[in-house]
Amino acid sequence: MAFFGKNVVAFLLMTTLFGVSLGAVYKVGDSAGWTAMGSVDYKKWASTKNFHVGDEILFNYNDQFHSVKEVTHQDFRSCNAASPMAAYTTGSDSITLKNLGHHYFLCGFPGHCEAGQKVDIMGTPVSLRPSASPNYPSSPSASSQLTAPSPALNTASSLQFNKLLWAFVPLALLAIGF
Repeated sequence: MAFFGKNVVAFLLMTTLFGVSLGAVYKVGDSAGWTAMGSVDYKKWASTKNFHVGDEILFNYNDQFHSVKEVTHQDFRSCNAASPMAAYTTGSDSITLKNLGHHYFLCGFPGHCEAGQKVDIMGTPVSLRPSASPNYPSSPSASSQLTAPSPALNTASSLQFNKLLWAFVPLALLAIGF
């Protein structure tokens, strides 16, 4: 019976730890989705999120009128979709962030990128702290303009922290000999 109990605890520990490695899911444009219609400001949308390696970026759109192209910074700035690093056309594309740094996406349909249908997603390292970032000065002379970070938690970061917290529950049970 002890063998069975240890296996159950080991199984719970492994499944909990696996859950910690899963990232948050972000739907680009929230309820509006990926569209050129309406007034979605994708730059503003992205600025309110804290993206991390392992997070899933979900693009929902009408595939007859839109697409998603992952491009270089230069192509992003010039709205050039001719040579993408990756192209997505299903209408429900899920992209997992695999590395840190900028990930540039735009719509490949003519005129859509120029109309604002593009997004720069910045992948940052995962931290155990709430992910509110301080505003650092852009130059040494601007040091008097430092502002404190907002105390509000990003929902996705909060969920990630909760996953990590629950990962320690089976470890504590194992440590006390459950």
